[in-house]
Amino acid sequence: MIKIHTALFAILMLISAVKMDNIQEQQGTLSQKLGQAPVKHQLSYIDQDEKHTVIPAFSEEKHQQEVKMLSTTTEKKAPKPKPKKKEHAKTAKPASSKNQARYSNEEMDLLSRLVHAEAKGESYAGKKAVASVVLNRVEHGSFPDSVRGVIYQRNAFQPVSNGSINDKPDQDSVKAVKQVVKEDDRTTKAIYFYNPKTATDHWIRSRKIVERIGRHVFAV
Repeated sequence: MIKIHTALFAILMLISAVKMDNIQEQQGTLSQKLGQAPVKHQLSYIDQDEKHTVIPAFSEEKHQQEVKMLSTTTEKKAPKPKPKKKEHAKTAKPASSKNQARYSNEEMDLLSRLVHAEAKGESYAGKKAVASVVLNRVEHGSFPDSVRGVIYQRNAFQPVSNGSINDKPDQDSVKAVKQVVKEDDRTTKAIYFYNPKTATDHWIRSRKIVERIGRHVFAV
């Protein structure tokens, strides 16, 4: 009986030794495979149809290539800043266009008649200066804001009082008015003028003189 137990024990020990050898052999084979092949990162997911885990191989080298390709694509798609358009300086409209639209033909005719009456016998520059005074008054806060309003202001100009404002203007007077209005070519910044030989108003003589053209003195 003792011999039988001893024999069974020996058989069990032999079987255990064989299993250990098989396990060690499998581990050695696995180690060799791992040593020869590059290490791969593996991601797993559950296949619902087969009910078992599937482990796709994921190469580190392939991963780096994909990252590089993604970076390159992103760089290509990055929008480049658009070059700024050159800003062209806005050119102001000539003053002649503004004045031409502002003053009607009737006002220019009225101004030509005043210039003819006030500057009869004066030079072309003297005629332009008289027209300039009227336009300067139109733009001045102390006077009416229209040619007609300035010319017909009470006691402003003698030709209105004596009726010579109704005389037909000569060509030089018409030309002088057109040049002053359409080209904004004013001869003076004065808002007053008078003939020192005939003027009797002491107040007008107290104004600061800025121009002397022919028989007229121009003042502010």
